[in-house]
Amino acid sequence: MKNALLFCCIVTLLTSACAPSLSPFTQRLQKENRWSTTELKQIQFYLSKDIVLYRQASSGDSKIEDGKIRMVDGRRIREVIIPKGTPGVLIDLPKQNRFAVSFEKADDRFLLFGPNPKRGNRYVLLAKEWKRNRGKVLYGGETYYTNGENSLATLMVDLKKSRKVSVKSRTAKGRTLD
Repeated sequence: MKNALLFCCIVTLLTSACAPSLSPFTQRLQKENRWSTTELKQIQFYLSKDIVLYRQASSGDSKIEDGKIRMVDGRRIREVIIPKGTPGVLIDLPKQNRFAVSFEKADDRFLLFGPNPKRGNRYVLLAKEWKRNRGKVLYGGETYYTNGENSLATLMVDLKKSRKVSVKSRTAKGRTLD
């Protein structure tokens, strides 16, 4: 019994040591590190919570790609689910403090994130508009909707990896008179 408990403790410690320790990406973090656009594009971002996008599929729109089509009240609904922890990359900075982050291999499928002062300037999901607990976003060139709770979805980063600094060092050997 003791051996099993000890084994479980060791496995837990090892797996937690290997797992990334994710922290919210904030405006302060960006300013403190003064990352360039090139450096920001090298940071691996993650989602803090699930994001579900949905739109009504038109009668001729029965093609299913990476999303799903389901029936809701007799209507066909197309949805895209981006689960919590999904890795994403910065593909563009359309404005200052606006990140276009893609969670798929297609560059036209991205979501916008920006600092929210009410949330400690964390980079949260942005929408064209939030109305009646529903947001309107552009994704893959199409308009989708998302629930208001998704406005709390935050970009997360592994601070250990994002703060790694590469240093090239050399030692001068000196110079003597010839």
